[in-house]
Amino acid sequence: MNEELDYTNAQTLRKSAEEKLKVRQDKTSTSTIETDVKRLVHELQVHQIELEMQNEELVQANERAESSLKKYTMMYDFAPMGYFTLDQSGMICELNFTGAELLGDRRFSLINSNFKLFVSEETLPVFNNFLNLIYLGRSKESCKIMLGSDSENRCQVYMEGIVTGDNGKCLLSVVDITNFYK
Repeated sequence: MNEELDYTNAQTLRKSAEEKLKVRQDKTSTSTIETDVKRLVHELQVHQIELEMQNEELVQANERAESSLKKYTMMYDFAPMGYFTLDQSGMICELNFTGAELLGDRRFSLINSNFKLFVSEETLPVFNNFLNLIYLGRSKESCKIMLGSDSENRCQVYMEGIVTGDNGKCLLSVVDITNFYK
């Protein structure tokens, strides 16, 4: 076999591989092959059981995650106070249903609106100072302001806010306290 074979030709490569396999099989006893096959089947069965166990764990983890998501969605979306996430300029990034109700509009139409547009003109300086203090001090701050521009739909609110972690967003909780002062 000193002659050079063309291994780029698929037929030649296949024929050569089959010849080498035949030589190897002749040298290897049948019992060794059977032992190897049994060992390989065993390894595959063990691996299959491992995958089934991992799949079951993933299914359980997914069920726990879905349950937690439902729980926290209920706590956030249907809380009796307004929750907002604002950026440093006062732009609304997220809000819950109560927050949308306080601002008098649908939730998804309020996203990317500036919260300052809903603050009464006379309490806007208080809100601006509140937002600046939150971002300067990175500590929890609170204030009372009026939401709404016309006298019929105005409400007095108490709010607390804090800047969170690395994303620099302000978490804001807002409670309507209008009826507490009547």
